[in-house]
Amino acid sequence: MNDNSENPQGADAKDQFFNPRGSYRGEFTPEQLAFNANLQEFANRVSILCNLETGGRIPADEAYREIKQLWKQLKESKEEFLDAEKPPRPELPPDE
Repeated sequence: MNDNSENPQGADAKDQFFNPRGSYRGEFTPEQLAFNANLQEFANRVSILCNLETGGRIPADEAYREIKQLWKQLKESKEEFLDAEKPPRPELPPDE
């Protein structure tokens, strides 16, 4: 059995394998970046649920319910980060 306490990098490699993250190349704002992270998490978890259902580990109706819940969370994230009115940028004092 592999003990990750002896190989802490093994835990990182395993996490990267199961939860891959792509580089964000879109318009950079903190809101866009946060939504992109949530979108990647959604895609990863949907993929896992589909594989569990395909492999017979969970029933189809359970996979559907889980994916529906994840979709609701993603919609809330979109509303929070992308659809919300952005506050005006503060005016900075002139450089001296």
